[in-house]
Amino acid sequence: MAKRAGFCFGVKRAIDISFDIGKQIPEGVYTLGPIIHNPQVIEKLKDEGIFPLNDIDDIQDKEIKALIIRTHGIPHQIYDTISSRGFRLIDATCPFVKNAQHYAKLLKDSGYQVVILGDSTHPEVKGIMSYAGEDAVVVNGNTPPPQLKARVGIVVQTTQPVEALKQLLSNIIEHVKEVKVYNTICNSTALRLKETADMARKVDVMIVVGGKNSANTTQLAHLCASLSVRTYHIETEEELKKEWFENTKNIGITAGASTPDWIIKKVEKRIRDIGGESCNGNE
Repeated sequence: MAKRAGFCFGVKRAIDISFDIGKQIPEGVYTLGPIIHNPQVIEKLKDEGIFPLNDIDDIQDKEIKALIIRTHGIPHQIYDTISSRGFRLIDATCPFVKNAQHYAKLLKDSGYQVVILGDSTHPEVKGIMSYAGEDAVVVNGNTPPPQLKARVGIVVQTTQPVEALKQLLSNIIEHVKEVKVYNTICNSTALRLKETADMARKVDVMIVVGGKNSANTTQLAHLCASLSVRTYHIETEEELKKEWFENTKNIGITAGASTPDWIIKKVEKRIRDIGGESCNGNE
């Protein structure tokens, strides 16, 4: 079992904030987008009367008493629009994401063209982009960046691997005059990836637990698969299949930053139960 499996600081903080607000205000509490990328946690929040809104247009149709901003943050234009409304606004943006937003604005105001390393479709990156200026570009670690200006400033989606940042620097260093880098990768992400890689090299099967829509969980699964270990990305213990563990001695379990402990424990228990059963037809 990976020591760092499960909630990171920013996710735990956002979930604690959400449940606390739910206790204070019995109805009319919403989140702008899913507070984290874990469907099971979202369902638990619904049980407590806290519901996600898909986008800002949905605000018009609801009687909102409190609105919680998701861990991934939101574009500042949306924040400015909703902050003038009459409801209570609670910002649960991860502090590390806030740092990335801050540095993107700082680079823009200092005259740099901002390059964001990350997934352009991810809500965190969309939020950072809003602070980065009209000439900002988003790149990933696999494709060469477009033609850039002479002075470039780099910020990074918090869940990116450090290897992707190294690759980006290698790709652009010969094409620009000045590069300023703010390494905004969350330390928890880097340590989780390293721990998972070390574990994957020692086991026969890796089970990666977390939302299928979670970027950092998917990244863990891709990392394990790239190390040629049988890897299964699941959300709950119900997805586990007995045949995955036939002729298997060592099993590693890791989980994304938005996966709660109670799901991880259920997965572990089910695997232990399977281990007590016959996986290959022999007692």
